[in-house]
Amino acid sequence: MLTLYDNIESGNGFKVRLILKLTGNAYNYVHIDILKGESHTPDFLATINPNGRIPALKFEDGRVLAESNAILCYMAEGTRFMPTDPWQRAQMLSWMFFEQYSHEPNIAVLRFWHHVRSEFSDLEKQLMPQKEKAGYAALNIMESQLTHTDWLVGDSMTVADIALFAYTHVADEGGFDLSGYPGINAWIERVKAIDGYAPITEE
Repeated sequence: MLTLYDNIESGNGFKVRLILKLTGNAYNYVHIDILKGESHTPDFLATINPNGRIPALKFEDGRVLAESNAILCYMAEGTRFMPTDPWQRAQMLSWMFFEQYSHEPNIAVLRFWHHVRSEFSDLEKQLMPQKEKAGYAALNIMESQLTHTDWLVGDSMTVADIALFAYTHVADEGGFDLSGYPGINAWIERVKAIDGYAPITEE
């Protein structure tokens, strides 16, 4: 059986939990307390992920795959969540790169500071306005797409939606106000209505 090394508060981990549930893959769950440094123990670094991050998915043959978007793509292969059309697949990847470069470093980081850790260094306090501005810029780009389409790519949900949903739907926990984003809010409800959906706090 698959084994997922994760933290229940992690949006990146939620991506993996969601694709596993939506594709009907059973798994063992191993909670990693990142605040206590459990992802940086010698054993974790040697056997799970030398980069010291979660989530990481261990397969029955002992192989381990890290990086949430890589896991998403692997587990979605051959399912309805992975486009078969080359252009749509490229668009999907474009949104996933956008998530990692423009969205996650701002929206996810502020959520971690505010919701998970609830303490800030002087440098973090200085960076907050910049991250808020960049986070809203990312949300504006998503809104411009979702005002016109139900999903980020094509006519149905793909892993691009899962990747961006993970931290967008809890952006308020990082101080972001989503009330002015009707396209995003409607999209959030569509994702939650997908058969097999489970909330972020469900193991």
